[in-house]
Amino acid sequence: MSVLARVFESAGLTTVAIALVREHAERVRPPRALWVPFYFGYALGKPDDPDFQHLVISAAMEMVQAEEGPVLVDYPEEAGPIGLPQASEASTAENGKPAKPLDAAGEITALRGYYERWQEQRGHTAVGITGIPQRRFRGIIRFLEAYAASDAADMDERPADVSVPQFARYCADDLKAFCYEARMAQRPNDSEPDIHRWFWGETAVGTLIDSITQRLNATGDPQLQATAYGLSR
Repeated sequence: MSVLARVFESAGLTTVAIALVREHAERVRPPRALWVPFYFGYALGKPDDPDFQHLVISAAMEMVQAEEGPVLVDYPEEAGPIGLPQASEASTAENGKPAKPLDAAGEITALRGYYERWQEQRGHTAVGITGIPQRRFRGIIRFLEAYAASDAADMDERPADVSVPQFARYCADDLKAFCYEARMAQRPNDSEPDIHRWFWGETAVGTLIDSITQRLNATGDPQLQATAYGLSR
């Protein structure tokens, strides 16, 4: 959306983008962007709450007054509970331990056919923020496994102007989009809460991302904790 905003603006159209990934908006630099701290897929906040959604729209429309850009504004309020589980709310087995497989790389390989079916059926995907083709996502898994253990982890594909924590966030976003789209192709009748519970409660990829979230939160560093928040939603 941020890229499209730049294209439309160059054609003489005034644009305002609503961004769910602040780091992406910072990098792409659309003319005007409102960052909202909401769940992915909920750009205006909680469903069936028109009063709150109108506030978000009004905040976005106020940015039209800006004559020059790029302008990036943070929306100041959370959307409130939407009913979708986060990593910390994942289901567990009866023994109190996560009932999840251990091999995230193998899991990605197993889901690939469903993901590619989704692409064929829909003709589009939310995967792509890292620029790494999905058939090389096992490399992303190896990077995130190393990053879950140490700040020293890195990946050759990381752009020089993107920090390691930001790139880890991009990698996690690509993996989440990949898994969610694969699951929607595999289980088209599942509700969105069902898919969230499956991802955070039953997948090795969800377990891996959650382990990074916990490590970053434990640092006490506000910037890393902000990255952790984005990872686990």
